[in-house]
Amino acid sequence: MSMDSCRPIFVLGCPRSGTTLLQQMLHSHRRIAFPSETRFVHVAYEKRHGFGDLERAENRRVLAEWITGGKDTKFPVLELDAAEVVEEIVQGPPTLGSALATVFRAYAREHGKPRWGDKRPSYFRRVPMLRRMFPDAQFVHLVRDGRDAVSSLMRMPWFKGDLYAAALTWREAVDLGGRLGARLGPDTFCELRYEDLVTDPEDALRRLCAFLGEEYDAQMTEAYRHARRTVPLERRWHLRTHEAVTTRQVGVWRERMADWEAELVEHVLARRLCHHGYEPAGTGRPATAHLARFHRLLAHRRRTRYVEAARERLARSREPNPVVSWLTGPVPLTGRPED
Repeated sequence: MSMDSCRPIFVLGCPRSGTTLLQQMLHSHRRIAFPSETRFVHVAYEKRHGFGDLERAENRRVLAEWITGGKDTKFPVLELDAAEVVEEIVQGPPTLGSALATVFRAYAREHGKPRWGDKRPSYFRRVPMLRRMFPDAQFVHLVRDGRDAVSSLMRMPWFKGDLYAAALTWREAVDLGGRLGARLGPDTFCELRYEDLVTDPEDALRRLCAFLGEEYDAQMTEAYRHARRTVPLERRWHLRTHEAVTTRQVGVWRERMADWEAELVEHVLARRLCHHGYEPAGTGRPATAHLARFHRLLAHRRRTRYVEAARERLARSREPNPVVSWLTGPVPLTGRPED
């Protein structure tokens, strides 16, 4: 194995780009533990000042109890003993990254695997945060045809935006992905296309494993076996992970989008679609009113990101402790192997 093969792995991308499928595939690798979305990493980072000086054991306990029992987290999906994890965090290094790594390492240990990862589509906006805590991490950006991703996102019961917001989210994801790839380099940042993953899973996964410094594991192409045990039926939008990989969802935007929607989405994403190898369908030019509404939202998002960046700079200047994880290297396998 290369030195890469103990680095944390983060999967990111525009929502509805296949990140859950990829997470299930990675967890099916014999050396990689990759849970469902836990939702406590970014929230813990945002709340970090409220936990106080982590040099104090009582503050580490407050943090640990929030991770394992807070209403903002999904710790139960890990199926770990909360009390044991709390004590491990309390006894561990006094940084936020170390506390979070303790949880993921406990999950990996429980599954008999030396390496861990985490996925959340919106991590594409939070790579600087993740690199502060896990500077040795590797990132996998999954890209799907923006027209399919947008048409799928619009059908989700949890998505609160409109067509304009969905199109802009995809555009932001691929733009940030391009900048991150250039800045982080090919040893740290890898981009995969959803269409390649479902058309020829073995080839795509072999390339991914080479990036991760891992040997290819054929069980990754049978991730549906793991998904049937871990993806609940009530998450209807993820039930296709219960099936063998298929290309049925490629090009579904043609049936799902109204003409004016397809015209707008293809127009505002055109250059980026071509850059990622997606052929334009030659839809007509969108109405001026629709374009104006998209650009108003774009301007609003840019202002919001500027304000958020300023707040983050101020928050960093007031941190009571370093946030970097002191827990590196392969997970010691002292727990039971996976069933």
